[in-house]
Amino acid sequence: MTDKPSSHENPTIGFGLLFALFGYAVYSSHDAVVKHLKDYHVFQIVFFAMLFSYVPFSIARIISSKRLSLSPTNPVLLATRAFLHVASLCLSFWAFSTLPMVEAYVLLFCTPLIISVLAIFFLGEKIALFRWIAIIMGLVGVIVVLRPSVDSIQVGHMAALAGAFCGAGTSVISRKIGGTENMATMIMFPLLATIMVSGIALPFVYQPMPVTDLGLMFLVGALGLLGQYSVLTGYRNAPAAFVAPMQYSQIVWAIIFGYMFFGESVDQWVLIGSMITILSGIAIIWRERTVSKVQANLKTRNGRMVGAPMMKNTEQSEEDWL
Repeated sequence: MTDKPSSHENPTIGFGLLFALFGYAVYSSHDAVVKHLKDYHVFQIVFFAMLFSYVPFSIARIISSKRLSLSPTNPVLLATRAFLHVASLCLSFWAFSTLPMVEAYVLLFCTPLIISVLAIFFLGEKIALFRWIAIIMGLVGVIVVLRPSVDSIQVGHMAALAGAFCGAGTSVISRKIGGTENMATMIMFPLLATIMVSGIALPFVYQPMPVTDLGLMFLVGALGLLGQYSVLTGYRNAPAAFVAPMQYSQIVWAIIFGYMFFGESVDQWVLIGSMITILSGIAIIWRERTVSKVQANLKTRNGRMVGAPMMKNTEQSEEDWL
């Protein structure tokens, strides 16, 4: 087997990485707007985000798919995945509305670590010493950032961690059923579940919005749409193991946006802990690229990207899975 060309040898890889970096910057802008809208209930924000971006994007992907059957092969697992997706999305939005952006990201970036552990129980993978070290290193990074105590841990921290667990569960189920389920059902189940849950809750939590805030709700949707397109373009033009680490650039944007718009300061321990968590996530991503059967976490922190399984099967085309 020959080595894959580097970004210097294959210009499309560099193009893909630039698109991914841009996409994750857009996602960070998306999260900053969500944080700005913190006075509204998370279900209201989620509903309008779905309405303005995820619904048209997902429907367009289904229409363009070669496999349009909506008959599920694994209805129970599909339903479980769908509601885990809803929970991950809502919990992530809640975390951004209540926590400093850097702290929310660090906790959400625990997703690869959690996937590695869940893979033992649900996908039958054995974890080598290298990955256990990476997992422990990631947890150390989180502890360094949060320096947990009775007074320092907030509900938002628990929401972010729960969101990471739900996102990890979504990813593991995606890999488990991805080879037998068609793309249309993988998209429609979380789409319908999110609309149903947020739509049912909306009458009970709705607050009238001035035109400016309605515009910001639209902006959340538009940024989500642009972020999805950009990151997916990155994955189409560069190997997943190169693109996935680009998500950690969001820490930089979190520091910038948090300081500029929300008056959040970052001390040296937050920076150190963030770097430790980032390095552990990258180590796991590259380890899975070389030895793992699962490869369930090469696309992490994209739980808001409705639909596609987290990793394509090797015999299927990239477009079918992205």
